[in-house]
Amino acid sequence: MNAPIRIEHVREHGGWLDRYTHMSASCQCAMTFSVYLPPQAEFGPVPVLYWLSGLTCTDDNFRVKAGAQRYAAELGLVLVIPDTSPRGSEVPDDPAYDLGQAAGFYVDAERSPWSTHYQMHRYVTQELIGLVEAHFPVRPGVRAISGHSMGGHGALVLALRNPGLFRSASAFAPICHPSACPWGVKAFSHYLGEDEAAWRAWDATCLIEDGASAPPLLIDQGTADEFLSEQLHPEDFSRACARRGVPLTMRWQADYDHSYHFVGSFIGEHLAWHARALQAAEAASGAVPKGPVQERTA
Repeated sequence: MNAPIRIEHVREHGGWLDRYTHMSASCQCAMTFSVYLPPQAEFGPVPVLYWLSGLTCTDDNFRVKAGAQRYAAELGLVLVIPDTSPRGSEVPDDPAYDLGQAAGFYVDAERSPWSTHYQMHRYVTQELIGLVEAHFPVRPGVRAISGHSMGGHGALVLALRNPGLFRSASAFAPICHPSACPWGVKAFSHYLGEDEAAWRAWDATCLIEDGASAPPLLIDQGTADEFLSEQLHPEDFSRACARRGVPLTMRWQADYDHSYHFVGSFIGEHLAWHARALQAAEAASGAVPKGPVQERTA
C-alpha cells in the first residue's frame, strides 16, 4: 500500500490538521482525505472517528465549519475525513448537485458509467481504514463513525453492513430511508439500477428491518430542518429499531435546521459519546482498564 502524500499541515488545538492525497485502487482515481491528530497521538496510538460529509461537500466542510478539532484534542480522538466521492476529469459527473461528484452516497455502484469509480463503500471500509491503520497512530479496531445528511446515511449503512467494524455510530440529520425519498431514489436508480429490492442493502431502515445488527446508535435531528419531511424520514428508522429492539438514542433538537450551525452545536456531545463508547468497548474486551474518558490537561 503506497503511503499517502501530505499536501497541507496546520497546527490546531495542540495537534495537527493535515490533508492527504493518494491513488485509490477502489475508486481508480486520486482521492483526498483530511486527518486531525490530537496532542495525545504524539505519545502513542489513540481511537479514531471517521466522519462522512453530505451532498455538495468535500472533506473541507467539516474540518472548517464544525469545530470538532477542539473536542477531539480534549478527548484524544483522531478524526479522519474522506471526500464524498471520486473526482477528476475522468470521473463521470452530472450537472445536478445530488448525483455524481460530491454525491457518492457511500455505495458501491453497479451500473455503468458509475461502477468504475463510484465505490465509496469499499473505499471507506477497506482501503481508507487500511491506509489509516498502516500510516497513522490509531488503535487498530478501535473505530467510530459519524456523518451528516448523506454522510449520516453513509455512517449508518456502513456500520450496519459491516458488523464489528465500528464500535459506535452517530448521525446528524441522516437520510434514514433513501429508498423512500427523492434524493435516494435518484441516486440508487443511477448507481444500483431499477431493481428496488437491491436497494434494501444500502438503506439503513431496510437493513434494520431485515435483521442487521448494530453498534450503539445516536441520531440528532433538528425540528426546523427544511429537508425533514420529504428527504430524511428519521421516524421510519426509529420505528424499525423499536420493532426489532435495536437500541437507538434519538434526540430531537428544537428549532435547528440542516446546516453546520446545527452540526457545530452538538458535535462536542457526539465526540464525547463516541469516546465513552470506544472506551467501554475496549474495557469490555480487556484491552484497557475501566475508567473515565481521558481528557487532555493544560
